[in-house]
Amino acid sequence: MENDAVYIEIDPHDVNYVNRILEGYEYLGVLTTIDVRRAVCCIHSTADTRKEVIEVLSGLDISVKFLTGEELAALGQ
Repeated sequence: MENDAVYIEIDPHDVNYVNRILEGYEYLGVLTTIDVRRAVCCIHSTADTRKEVIEVLSGLDISVKFLTGEELAALGQ
């Protein structure tokens, strides 16, 4: 688990939407899909942008589940 990364689980149909939002914020973070079926994603951010990434994702009109270290460990991450 990266210290500055944000790990989320979203609906698989929303992955492109979230990626476009991050791009629209001038690459506030870079999204990588970890589990395609469950749409578990890692947003690579920096120490300076991590809080803003969380704020932007929290404000979206879709369901965004922020994953804990234990949940990531269960996924083998």
